[in-house]
Amino acid sequence: MYKYLSLLNELESMIKSGNYRQGDKMPSIRSLSASYHCNKSTVIRALAELERKHIIYSLPKSGYYVVTSKTESSQDKKLVLNFSSSSPDPAVFPYLDFQHCINQAIDIYKNDLFIYGTPRGLPSLIDVVQKQLTNYQVFAKNHSIFITSGIQQALSILAVIPFPNNRKTILIEQPGYHLFIESLEVLKVPVLGIKRTGKGIDLAELERIFKEEDIKFFYTMPRYHNPLGTSYTQEEKKKILELAQRYHVFIVEDDYLADFEQNSKADPIYSYDDFTHVIYLKSFSKIIFPGLRIGIAVIPDTLIEIFSQYKRILDIDSSMLSQAALEIYIKNGMFERHKEKMKATYDSRTNCLISALEREQKKKYPSNFSYTPIKNIAFHTYIELGEQISCEKVIHRLKNQSILVDGADNNYLSSFHEKDSILKLNISNVEKEYIEDGILKIVEQIF
Repeated sequence: MYKYLSLLNELESMIKSGNYRQGDKMPSIRSLSASYHCNKSTVIRALAELERKHIIYSLPKSGYYVVTSKTESSQDKKLVLNFSSSSPDPAVFPYLDFQHCINQAIDIYKNDLFIYGTPRGLPSLIDVVQKQLTNYQVFAKNHSIFITSGIQQALSILAVIPFPNNRKTILIEQPGYHLFIESLEVLKVPVLGIKRTGKGIDLAELERIFKEEDIKFFYTMPRYHNPLGTSYTQEEKKKILELAQRYHVFIVEDDYLADFEQNSKADPIYSYDDFTHVIYLKSFSKIIFPGLRIGIAVIPDTLIEIFSQYKRILDIDSSMLSQAALEIYIKNGMFERHKEKMKATYDSRTNCLISALEREQKKKYPSNFSYTPIKNIAFHTYIELGEQISCEKVIHRLKNQSILVDGADNNYLSSFHEKDSILKLNISNVEKEYIEDGILKIVEQIF
């Protein structure tokens, strides 16, 4: 990771937590250089970034001063710990960087951004995305890449278009992505569920379903599953693909958190396919911001024509301005720098979350809840409640203490009966210094 980003994150975190308050003078460049064992140019770059974000300001021949701090600006508001939201933290949105990219996109593309584009997306962005996908071991053909209005649009199209296997039923993991579940039930698309736990899925049951049921495609989140936070092993991914190929079932692989992967050897299912059975989906909503509404869909040749036709009918094209700005954001290196910052921020919070959960798990009344340590999680996990514990009552009691958590009822199909009583825990909107105390209070309310 860039040294200046590490320093930048540290200083920004200290300001937000109140270590440096509004009007305080920041340490000198020389002292920061000595404290963090880096050269002065690194310190100057980090301070310049903080100034550009209006967190600090400089006075000639005096130094740098804090503009504001979270502690000062929110001291009159009651602190709410939101463990329920999986959206990115607005505090780390790249507002200024992306504003620059939007302005530059308008200057470069001018009128091209304000007329109808193409159903596949901005050609120059597709070229950039094709290169970027290789970082995730997705070596896609240019003509198979579509820019969609978020992953939800891609899923909605895939749910209703006819597939080459002439089947109708969609198989999804349970629990699973709640918005896709809701859309399938609203559209009355035939759907079945297969149970997924912290240990994965029953591959023998998966084969039985592929063999006996009318499965069009299997929708899966192999990496950082929503809401469990677990990931399949490489062996499990290969086995799932082998079964799909044997029974002519397509796989829709939602790799929405690929940018947060810590294990360089954790390849997607798509990387083992021969471009025939796996549809790969990639989102930018968690790494940049949800309002961008740009997703990537890599479509097999047999589905390109019908997918393109339906997408054109639905929205003609996705936002050309957003696409052009994203292209510039990626090409000039801003995306990679922001990604490193996001990973560092969430990794720090995640380590704190894991430590707190493991510590509480070892305490009293272990039968009331259980936490199974998960290797390599992104920023969400879960705890399973005992049979005698009411999830709704726990959620209500915590809300009264200004702690927001959520259960998993809406992550299940209404027809699925093997539902587990779990509390989902997301730390994307909870700052590091509040996580340990928040987990302690959550566990206290379970007993």
